[in-house]
Amino acid sequence: MLAPADGLTGAEADARRRRGEANTAVQGGSRSYAEILRTNVFSFFNLILFAIGAALLILGRYSDALISVGLGLINAVISAAQEIRAKRKLDRLQLLEKTNVLVVRDGREAEVAPALVVRGDVLRVRPGDQIVVDGPLLDGGRLEADESLLTGESDPVVKHPGDDLRSGSVCVAGDGHQLARDVGARSYAGRLTAEARRDSTDRTPLQRSIDFIVRLVMALTVLMSSAILGQAFLEGFTLLRVVQITAVLSGLVPYGLFFLIALAYTAGAVRIARHGALVQQVNAVESVSNVDVVCTDKTGTLTTGRLTVDAIVPLGAYEYAEVAAALGSVAHHVSTPNLTALALAAALPGEPWEVHDEVPFSSSLRWSGLATEQGVWVLGAPDVLGPRLLRDPPAAEISERTGQGLRVLLLAHTPGRDARLRDPSGRPDLPMLEPVGLVALADELRDEVVRTVVRLRDEGVRVKVLSGDDPRTVAAIAVRAGLDAATAVPGADLDDLDDPALDRLVARTAVFGRVAPEHKERIVASLRRQGHYVAMIGDGVNDARALKQAQVGVAMRSGSAVTRDVADIVLVDDSFAALPPAQHEGRRIINGIAISLYVFLARVASQGLVILAVTMLGLNFPYSPTQVGLTMFTVGLPTVFLTFWAQPTRPDPHLLRNLVRFVVPAAVVTATFGTAIYTALYEMLVRGLTSGRRTPAEVIDDFEQYTGLQYGVDADFTTASATILAQTGLSTFFCFASFMLILFLAPRSRFFAAWTKPTGDRRPSILVLALTVTFCAVVCVPALWDYFGLVGPSRPVFTIVLPALVLWYATLTVVFRLRLFDRLLGLRPPR
Repeated sequence: MLAPADGLTGAEADARRRRGEANTAVQGGSRSYAEILRTNVFSFFNLILFAIGAALLILGRYSDALISVGLGLINAVISAAQEIRAKRKLDRLQLLEKTNVLVVRDGREAEVAPALVVRGDVLRVRPGDQIVVDGPLLDGGRLEADESLLTGESDPVVKHPGDDLRSGSVCVAGDGHQLARDVGARSYAGRLTAEARRDSTDRTPLQRSIDFIVRLVMALTVLMSSAILGQAFLEGFTLLRVVQITAVLSGLVPYGLFFLIALAYTAGAVRIARHGALVQQVNAVESVSNVDVVCTDKTGTLTTGRLTVDAIVPLGAYEYAEVAAALGSVAHHVSTPNLTALALAAALPGEPWEVHDEVPFSSSLRWSGLATEQGVWVLGAPDVLGPRLLRDPPAAEISERTGQGLRVLLLAHTPGRDARLRDPSGRPDLPMLEPVGLVALADELRDEVVRTVVRLRDEGVRVKVLSGDDPRTVAAIAVRAGLDAATAVPGADLDDLDDPALDRLVARTAVFGRVAPEHKERIVASLRRQGHYVAMIGDGVNDARALKQAQVGVAMRSGSAVTRDVADIVLVDDSFAALPPAQHEGRRIINGIAISLYVFLARVASQGLVILAVTMLGLNFPYSPTQVGLTMFTVGLPTVFLTFWAQPTRPDPHLLRNLVRFVVPAAVVTATFGTAIYTALYEMLVRGLTSGRRTPAEVIDDFEQYTGLQYGVDADFTTASATILAQTGLSTFFCFASFMLILFLAPRSRFFAAWTKPTGDRRPSILVLALTVTFCAVVCVPALWDYFGLVGPSRPVFTIVLPALVLWYATLTVVFRLRLFDRLLGLRPPR
């Protein structure tokens, strides 16, 4: 036993504070601002872009510099802003309140801030106080602590001298002194806070796939750049030309995908919010679409936290109406109603009574009583009231209903105005009682729970319940919610299991009761080891560690601030039903991004192959940096619309494989036609200017204006003019081909359904038409064609490009319909 202490002196407390033994709030835990900026803004790829942009600025190529640097900088700013926002939220996270506490200093009680408490202090704990340090209750004290914030168990826990009080719990009854043994980061609340602040954001499958694709393209681009720049130096290209070539080659990296994902995630978050789910971590829009296991707490998620009257069983000679009236009257006259009294008062009417005395319910007594003119009425646990009953209650009835997860209470009565609830010293004491009736109370299910469980099951998502309550109660609630919960495993059974044994148990079990935060975390980790994509739903601090362990952490708005801060998604209406619609919208966004991947990569691969082919043919470089910027118009803009119009089907599990099956043949066919167009236009103009035949003066004037060179004066006039004409034809063909690729990926009818099945959606076709008209307008406006380094409307360009487009479409249709690429490599289409 621990004797009361006089506490520390002020000098001792100051000395311990200087030694670092104060209850200082946990600091840090997440990445620093400098590290966030360094990894996002000054990444390897961004440094390359910045160097190219600086060189172009020095050379006076301002528009080229903007195209080269702008997109990478936008991506970096978006990514850094998101991480900084998350860091600020985590850094503000604190489990403990800042309300002053009472400590014993120099033999007197003094009010101090929690941060000024030191190890060895003696604290006075009163009802309503939050425990701010860990340590034992000293002799002379006895209190009840609400630990639901930490453990999820709703009933207060009686603490006797020598028992530990944990920081983060709340004293709800009693009084005593506590010795501060563990403070600051060493306390339970400190450890939970540090764990909650840990940066544990998972990269989603799509993010990992895109990161792999971008890195692969970067590696191939570096190899290609080395060969092309080596040739440029051997041929004596100018510094400006070398920088421009470098800018074009770096532009092949589909860095715009990151920007597209950020935009799609943001739009998805807005749409998901309409269903009652607030997205706090943007990639949760995708993560929720991949979830195949949902782990959830019971109280506050499956249930409302309220009780309902399930049954009333009269005993002896009492009638149902008599028992119901008495229960209602007891509930209506309780001065501080608990959940039981609220449930009874809501379901049953009450008669007016004159109350002489009251013993309120407490977890140590496990009964409450009223002394009235009609006598004493007591409502409590049957096993506690049993020794004071005149006859035994029906044990079989009680056992059966308790086994169903119901809370069974016994109403008992002693007639007469002289009946008392206390002994002569004033302490609560039961008289001899007559059993009146039993009342069975059930946790109230949320209205939408059963429908939501069915909907999740239909989507192939399994639901597991992890609760701190009694396993029998949890199992009963799970059955009512529609889960297959024949048995519930208590958390204590997990303590001695190694990981393989735990995995086997978790795989076959749907309900766990009496689980601690550590158990929840282990269960989620086990599911992840088994390859599942896990969402964890919770509302208390005891759920925070499991939320961070899961791929998707989901918190209730009415839950603790700590849980909301660490969650990826917050259910603003406390509705479990918001999860399936969020998953539905998430799948729509992810499928849209997947379609965008096809368009992006087909364009990038085609451009890379054209550059290689043209270089091997010894012709001038086929692109300028501003022409590569057309990708944002031909690919970036349409993919935004495609993302919003996608169908909410399951994400493609074979995305990378199908990307290869589409992109490779599309790139080869497109690059073949593109190279032919470029070569034809280039050679046509070179021969026209060097054949000796007279060239129309207006043509000469136009190309002198385009190139800034003079015919017959500058030796490079012919090749520069041929290059800009060929680049115009190539860019025109690529733009139209990119538009038509959309029709292959989202065909309205069977005419374009060479790659996939018809969708019946007219919007992609209308988009293609609108983009085609817009591009035609671009090449007809002098300021626009000049900005993109193109020539104006040219008969040779359209004479060659339009027939080539028809042949290109026919060729690609045959390749896709006959699966020629698959047959060439012996691939089987995934089922």
